[in-house]
Parts: sequence; structure tokens; C-alpha cells
Amino acid sequence: MALLELDSIETFYGRVRALHGISLRVDTGEVVALIGSNGAGKTTTLRTISGLLRPARGTIRFARRDITAVPAARRVGLGICQSPEGRRLFARMTVRDNLVLGAYTRRDSGVQEDIEKAFQLFPRLKERVNQIAGTLSGGEQQMLAIGRALMSRPKVLMLDEPSLGLAPIMVETIFGIVTEINGQGTPILLVEQNAQKALEIAHRAYVLETGSVVREGPGKELLESEDVARAYLGM
Repeated sequence: MALLELDSIETFYGRVRALHGISLRVDTGEVVALIGSNGAGKTTTLRTISGLLRPARGTIRFARRDITAVPAARRVGLGICQSPEGRRLFARMTVRDNLVLGAYTRRDSGVQEDIEKAFQLFPRLKERVNQIAGTLSGGEQQMLAIGRALMSRPKVLMLDEPSLGLAPIMVETIFGIVTEINGQGTPILLVEQNAQKALEIAHRAYVLETGSVVREGPGKELLESEDVARAYLGM
């Protein structure tokens, strides 16, 4: 069942059209990858879904509800949360405080319980619970960024370049964690420059070029495509 649907979305930066009629969907339980070169429109797509950018045309539906005009802050409350490119942590605050701020839209009593769940998923963060976020390693900061996003209890989690700038061994760790999060029931929309790793874990994927979807299909099918391999996998 489709949880998140984009239908013919066009988004502009000023007079420049960044998205040219993007249509895609994320179904319940899926990992869906967006791959493409720099400037293809991947991050713009996530920002449009988050509500940080308002589409000029098209419709965004979430859980069958039209949310095209819903403000960004309310979308988090509905269950759409993004871990942004570059992590965007509160660098002068502790690990714990960053996690608590991830739950700012919630009014329930389960925040501490979810902090403990985050520590189970990221044991290294528990070891550094009182450490200032800006002093963490790149991999630890990425763990914290994902953990903070999970604190909102998302119904769909959007990850923007989670492996960017990380050492190969940490890339493997992060992708393993992404797979584990999905295995626990959270659908994921993944933007990732490392197309091979993204396609390896994706149920389905979309290929973007200059703001348009030029190809879509199962992750494994695209991984085996000669055209995709030449264009995005360096083969």
C-alpha cells in the first residue's frame, strides 16, 4: 500500500524549475532509493516532501491525505521526518540533548524510552551521552542525526546522503543500521551518492536526471543494468 505519493511535482528556485513533474511513491515497509548525479534534484525532492519547499504544481499525499499545503512543522507531527545532508546537529549541545530535541513535536511520556531504543541501535552514542555533539567523529555524528530523526517516531524516514564523507568501514555500519531500521518496520526514502550501496538495500529505486525521473524499478534490477552501471556505478 502506498504510504507516500508524489504526483507530477514541479518545484522552482526562483524562476529556475528544479523538479520537472516528479512522480514517485513509497510503500509500507519499503526502502526506496533516489539516485542520480549532483544537481539531479534528489535533495530538492526531499525538501519538497518535508515542506521546506512548496511545489508550484502537483500533489503530495501521505497516508492518502493531501498534504501539499501542510506546513513543514506539521508534517513532522504527521510522521514525515528527514535526516538532512550534512547532519545539521546542534553542535554545542550534548548527545542526549540532540536526541531530546528530535522529539520536540511529541506530547507523550515515551521520550526516555525512545532514547534508550536509540542507544540500543547506536551503542556508541550511549557511551558518549554527555559528550558535546560537535566533538563526535563523522560516523558518530551521522548516527546521532539518524537517532534524532527517529525520536519523532516517523512513519517514513528520509535520509539524505547518510554515508557522505565517511570511511568505508563506517559506510558499511551505517547501511547496516538503515537496513535494521527498515526491518523494524520504518519505511525509508534514501538519497545516496553511493548508488551501488543504495541499490543493494533498496526494494525499489528511482533514477533522477535534471529534475526528472528517467528510470525506476527494483533495486537489484537497476543494480544489474549496464546503463545504470556506466552512469552511476563507475563501471
